[in-house]
Parts: sequence; structure tokens; C-alpha cells
Amino acid sequence: MDFPISNLDLVIIAGYFLVVFGIGYYISKRIDTGEDLFLAGRSLMWGTIGLSLFASNISSTTLIGLAGDAYSTGIAVSNYEWMAGVVLVFMAFFFIPFFIKSRLTTIPEYLEKRFDVRSRKYFSGLTILTSILIDAAGGIYAGTLVLQMFFPELPFLWTAFGLALVAGLYTAAGGLAAVVYTDVIQAVILFFGSCVIAFLAFQQFDFSWEAATAALPDGHLSKIHPIDNPEGRLPWLGTLIGVPVLGFYYWGLNQYIVQRVLGAKDLKNARWGALLGGLLKLAPLFIMVLPGAWALTLYPGLDQPDLVFPTLVTELLPVGFVGLVLAGLVAAIMSTIDSTLNAASTLITVDFVQPNKPDMTAEQIGTLGKWVTLILMIVAALWAPAIREFPGLWNYIQSMLSFLVPPVVAVFLLAVFWPRMGRHSAFITLVGGHILSFGIFLLWITDIVGLHFTIIAGILTALCLVLAIGAALVFDEVPAKEKVVGLTWSNRTIEPAEDLPWFKDYRYQSVVVLSITVVLLILFW
Repeated sequence: MDFPISNLDLVIIAGYFLVVFGIGYYISKRIDTGEDLFLAGRSLMWGTIGLSLFASNISSTTLIGLAGDAYSTGIAVSNYEWMAGVVLVFMAFFFIPFFIKSRLTTIPEYLEKRFDVRSRKYFSGLTILTSILIDAAGGIYAGTLVLQMFFPELPFLWTAFGLALVAGLYTAAGGLAAVVYTDVIQAVILFFGSCVIAFLAFQQFDFSWEAATAALPDGHLSKIHPIDNPEGRLPWLGTLIGVPVLGFYYWGLNQYIVQRVLGAKDLKNARWGALLGGLLKLAPLFIMVLPGAWALTLYPGLDQPDLVFPTLVTELLPVGFVGLVLAGLVAAIMSTIDSTLNAASTLITVDFVQPNKPDMTAEQIGTLGKWVTLILMIVAALWAPAIREFPGLWNYIQSMLSFLVPPVVAVFLLAVFWPRMGRHSAFITLVGGHILSFGIFLLWITDIVGLHFTIIAGILTALCLVLAIGAALVFDEVPAKEKVVGLTWSNRTIEPAEDLPWFKDYRYQSVVVLSITVVLLILFW
């Protein structure tokens, strides 16, 4: 299926890219040190953090994946979205205080402070791998796929390199500051464009909920489904035990997401920004998932679910608006790519190069980070075509993470909440957990284990927790005081908020986010 696009739409898209490059050039003049490049000089305010979290997550994979999965299996895919609010509330209470007060540059740094350098470098290497081969390559793949829908003559590989080049250049030039400030623009475009599409899609049914839902299959508008369902929908047990694991890793431990929080001006702004991101994550159900479900009635028989979002754009929007929303889609693509490139560059520079070359100046670190970003850009672009061999982009990302993240989640949970855990058990859990995950992965791809990947994620996490506790009791001595005090929840309580109005108290803000989440869950049970 070809998607025609007008000259006016092309002008709008070109104008967007000019703005992005202008921002990157302007901010590059203010980048002097590694901290400027990687953490925006630790100056980010809560609004910028929240919008940037939303924009980086609502990526091309999400825009295309959510609509496509809602088209084929229903709105249960939105469970990934509302769970983000729950996880970010959890982070605001229990993890962000440790991360901010320790003045971390990378999340793996916490593992060295709490355990030793082995765990830090192991997790850092894993994060680099997932950032480039899953997040960045997935964004490049989705972006290339969309551009080919509008311009079928574009060659896949060179288009992938073009997208990676654009993102890599302005990320290398402007660092995290360029990433988050362009993210703010992208968040506005994405939100506005998606709202317009949702409005026009609902208009096709004369704004009648009964008409919009009448022709949909049974259970298509339900978030909760049985474990064994032939439609392949997200099962309730996967939502209960697996989606929180994936969400905790993504929102709490994934460098390219948490880097925005680490760049916060202070703890208050870090918490407020995280909670704003959690609040915004409740919107995709209405502006991305439901339009994808309605498309099953409007445009039945699409060959590929990934065609749903471009179909909605070209069929519903007038000339000019198509270019605006397509620019938003490209913005989402760039947001994913630039975020992962910057995060991976940070990890390589800070966790691997700088410890071996402690005499490097701040300017040398910044220059090295820029070159690493460009190299990673090439690697991600080369891997992107390989994703075509998988059945679907959304399942590619979520299923791979289901096997990779359980050992990491288990280690971080026990690191904060169980002071008895020591350096040997942490490393044993990371390595042993991934050996176990690989074995179960082989059984899964050969259909010997037929469980949904989210259920497997929950089971693997539980097994890794057992492994960690057993290893700690057998191999670890009681950790030294400096490995516990200030790095675990031992002898701590949830501190009262500073002398602030109630609406600035993160605890009240958390109640609002959780309350809205519960209401939405009840409405679409």
C-alpha cells in the first residue's frame, strides 16, 4: 500500500528538520564538558524531564506498535502504558532519592557503590547492548519502514543510515541537552497529532461509543484476558507479574530513560518530572490505542498491523496535517534514536574508558563521547535490517527484554531493600540469571515452553531472587557499612515533603496518578 504525500507536507517535514538542527547547533556552542554532554549540566527542570520522558518513550515503536497491536489483539497492549505510572510512582518513593543523592552519571554506577566494579561493568555492557540492538535499531527500523510507506523507492539500508546520521549528528553535537529540548518540541507535536487522529477516527462513528465498538470482536476493548487465549492477547498473569518487571527495568534502570532524571536540578524536580511522565503515560490509551482498535472497523483486512497508524494518518487527515503528524512520527523516531545513542555513549565513556584513563580532561571526555555516539550510530543502522526477520517489532522488543532484564531487576530490588546482599551474590545472579534465561529462551523459541513472554519474565525474576538470596547466604559476608549506609532502605522511612503547598508534594501527586490509573483500569476491565 502506497501513501501519497503532498508538496506542502514535504515542506512541513523539512521545516521540522531545520528546527532540530538549529537547536542542536545552538546547544553545541554551550557544551564544554562530559557532564554537559551526558547530563545537561544537571540543570533540568521537572517540566522538561516529564515531557522528555514521554517523548522518548512514545517513540516510533510505540506509535506504530500500539496501534498495530490494538488492531490485531485489542487494547490489552495499553497495560504497558498505565503500568508506567505505577512504576514511576514506585521510583519516586524508593529509588530516585538514592540515584540523585549519589550524583550518579550512569545507573550501573550504583552497582559499584553498592557491590563492586564487576557488577557495574556487566550491567553497563548489557545496557549498551540493549540500547543499540533493541532500542536504537528498533527506532531506526520503524522509521525506515514508515518512510518507505510514503516513499516506496527509498532503499532500506540507506534510509536507515540517513535516519541514524541525522540523530547521531545532533546528539553528538548537543548531548543530552539537545535531546531533551528537542524532545519537548516532539512531545507537543506527538500529543497534538495523536489527539487530532483520535478525534477524527471517533468522528467516523458520529461520536457514538456504541457505533465505534459494535463491530469489534468480543474482548477487544478489555484489558484483562485469560492466560490461555487463542487471540494471543496479553494475559492477566503476564500483566500482574511480567509487565511490572519490564516496566521497572525500562523506567527505573534503563540508562536512556533514567538519564533525564539523573540530569535533574535537584531531588524535587527529579520526582516531579518522573510523576509528570507517569501522568502523561495514561493518555496513549485514548489517543493511540483506541484509534488502532477502531481501525479494525474502519479499515478491515490490512495485510500488516504496522500499516494501521500510517493508514489513519493518510485517510483521516487533510493536506498539511499529514505532514505535521508525519513530522511528529519522525520526531518520535529521532527521540528514540538520539536518546539511546546518548545513553550508550555515556556508558562507554564513563564506565569503561574513563576508569582506565583517569587523567582525561573534561574536554577530552566530551570529545570522546561525541565520537562514540557516531560509531554507535553506524552499528545500530547496520543491525536495523535484521529486525525484518522477526514477526513484529513490538514483540521483538518486549520478548527480548523479557529474557534479558529479570536478573537485573532482581539484583536492584535486593540491592535497595535487602542490606544482607553482597558483591558475590550480585555478580552470581547477573551471570547465572542470564545463563538460566538463555536456556529458557531456547525452550521458548522451539515451543517446548508455550507461556506468554510476560509470564516468563515474572517467573525468571522470581527464580533470580531465589538465586540471589541463596548465593548471598552461602558466598557473602555481611557487607561493610559503607556498602549499606545511604545506599539501601535500611533504617530509612519515607521522608516528609519539604515545606511546600500540598499540590507540590510528590506524595499527593502520586495519589493522583494512581487514582486515575485505577479508574481507567475499572472502566476497561
